[in-house]
Amino acid sequence: MLTVDHYELIRRKYLIEGMSIRAISRELHHSRQTIRKALKLVNPPGYRRQQPVSLPVMAKYGHIVEAWLEQDAKRPVKQRHTAQRIYERLRDEHGFTGAASTVRR
Repeated sequence: MLTVDHYELIRRKYLIEGMSIRAISRELHHSRQTIRKALKLVNPPGYRRQQPVSLPVMAKYGHIVEAWLEQDAKRPVKQRHTAQRIYERLRDEHGFTGAASTVRR
């Protein structure tokens, strides 16, 4: 896996020093395909999750919250639910046992 330093080094050797992809590959012990990929990208790729985050506590209540938020879209801004208000309604009306921070997320 290439680090940000590797991306910088590869780009410097190719663009400034004028080295060939093959020479950079030999010197840095990376494949030519990897060197080409590093040159093609303007910025190094960021972190990407393999799977979406699971929310086991909110799974049962997700459809309820989505319905409330859809109704809120039709209401004036001042009358819409806040995350705290959603948490309180879930706790009082549906027996939600999670934390307010879980609802905010």
